[in-house]
Formats: sequence, C-alpha cells, structure tokens
Amino acid sequence: MKALILVGGFGTRLRPLTLTLPKPLVEFANKPMIEHQVAALAAAGVTNIVLAVNYRPEIMTAALAKYEQQYNVKIDFSVETEPLGTAGPLKLAEKILGKDDTPFFVLNSDVICDYPFKQLADFHKAHGDEGTIIVTKVEEPSKYGVVVHKPNHASRIDRFVEKPIEFVGNRINAGIYILNPSVLKRIELRPTSIEQETFPSMTKDGQLHSFDLEGFWMDVGQPKDFLSGTCLYLSSLTKKGSKELTSTSESYIHGGNVMIDPSAKIGNNCKIGPNVVIGPNCVIGDGVRLQRCVLLSNSKIKEHAWVKSTIVGWNSVVGRWARLENICVLGDDVTVGDEIYVNGGSVLPHKTIKANVDTPSIIM
Repeated sequence: MKALILVGGFGTRLRPLTLTLPKPLVEFANKPMIEHQVAALAAAGVTNIVLAVNYRPEIMTAALAKYEQQYNVKIDFSVETEPLGTAGPLKLAEKILGKDDTPFFVLNSDVICDYPFKQLADFHKAHGDEGTIIVTKVEEPSKYGVVVHKPNHASRIDRFVEKPIEFVGNRINAGIYILNPSVLKRIELRPTSIEQETFPSMTKDGQLHSFDLEGFWMDVGQPKDFLSGTCLYLSSLTKKGSKELTSTSESYIHGGNVMIDPSAKIGNNCKIGPNVVIGPNCVIGDGVRLQRCVLLSNSKIKEHAWVKSTIVGWNSVVGRWARLENICVLGDDVTVGDEIYVNGGSVLPHKTIKANVDTPSIIM
C-alpha cells in the first residue's frame, strides 16, 4: 500500500521550535511527530510513503533514511516549487500514488490519534466507492467544517458545512483519508484544496464516505494544542496500561500520565505530573514541580523551579526558583535566570531571560 503525508511549509504556528527543526522532526512524546505516523502506516502494511513538502527537505533526509531501515518502507519526497494547497500535492505525486489501482492513504502531518489505518482500509474496500475520510466528534462543531450525511445513510457524505451557525452535526474532518487513484483525475496540478474542491466534487457523485474515529484526536500544530494533544496521548497510554509510562509507584510521580526517558536524571523531593514528558538526557534538580509540560532533550530544570503548561526546548536551562506557566515555549538553548517569572512567553533560540515576563509576549 501507499501513503502521502502532507507536511507543507515552515511550521510557523509551532515557532520557536520550528526555527531549529522542521515540524515533522519535533518530538511528540519523545518521538518525532513523523515517526508516529510512519510506524502506524508500516504496521498497516504500507510500503511506499510520499512526503509532500515545500520547504528544505534536505534537513529531513538523514532521519527518514533511518526510518526506511527501521520500518522497512520506501520514503520519497515530493517537493513543491510553490505551495500547492492540500490537493495539488496528490497530483504532483501521481507517478507513485497512481502507479497501480490500489488505494492510498493521505494524512496531515500535524494529526495525532490512534491511527486506525487497517480498519479504515477494510471499511473502504467494503463500500467500494472512491474515498473515505476519518471523522471525529467534537464538542464545538461551530469552529470547524462539519460533515453532513445523506438522509438514511450512516456513512455516505452529502455535504460539508463550514463553521455552522445552527447545529447540523458534530462530526468533523480529522485530516486522514483513503482514496482510490481515480481521484487523481479530479485534481489539476495547481494550488487547490482537497476540502473545498475535490471532496465536494466527490460528494456530488455520491463517492465519499466517512469512518468514525474512536478515541482521542488532536491537530498538534500549535503550542496550546501540542500540550493538549500530549495530555490526550498520555491518557490513552495509561488506559492501555503502556510500559512507556513511568510507574506511579515512584515517589516523585504525582497524578500519573508521566513519560520519562531512561537517560533523564531526577533530583530528590520532586513532584512530577500529571501529564509530563521528559526527554533524553534532561536533568531535573531537587524540589522541582512539573505539570502539564514537555521537556525536550538535554534541557535542565534547576532546584525548586515550577514549570506548568510549558514546552522547554532542547538544551535550555530554567533557573532555581523560576516559575513558568500559561503556555510558555522556550526555543533551543534558552536560559531563564534564577527566580524569574515567565507568563506565556515565547522565547526565540539562544536567548537569556534576566527579567520577569509578566504578560504573554514573544521574546526576540
């Protein structure tokens, strides 16, 4: 089987982290985002993966060569000379996606969930039409494009309603599809949207179905959602009784849902959790309090610091008795001084913070 991952551009929504690494290589739960997807695709029998990018693919080649070996897949780049939207990249990769008549998966690189590729493929094969999109139920459908089904049909899609004012349903497009190669005939090689052009043309012909996603779902393309998605992902590991999580019997674990790389060092009298990820070679000083945060590799939290709702970038240092909260993001190699308060600061790489940041702002 084949798959296309829509990687796209600069990852501006996840800056300052994406100033250092392209978004697919930023670690989510101690594994690059893209590795979660490659692993799930490979497990479902995918052997050919195309990455649609319009920005510096050379940075990713080394990492992806490793995944080719590890997961026994072939990974190709499809490089856009101009951004082609969400449908144009499929046409650009037609040589690979359309090389035979088997269907292919398409997914957005920011989406994290329990990827049900196998079940999706079985469902798609059973109905025999041109495409199937995964949908997920949301609390506030008015913020999204909502899927409306044909009357008396559980899965065939009638239309999409963008940000509905009145309630028409609560299922939204989850950014994961399986399509027959015949779809490529519907797409021109130009900047074009799969959601606004290709799917409406398919629904008009009664060729598009939906498949309900069980469990959690999140688009983790920006810091607030990256943290929420981390909480959902850790909770799902807890439900599965995963060995990847640190045992709640450890004295410093508070409330569970904590993932700590074995190479990290934890000081005395710390209180860690709930919903914390600590990356490789991190050092946590004595008496540190961590909750709802992500520490990327080689970062250091000094004694008695308090870190909540924060992403601490690679190689960064948080000083003694410092306090970070309210969706702070430290880029690579940032230093926060001792006893400094940071409220929602987004700090560019290689900066030192010597004064309090009282209101959410970008520190350049």
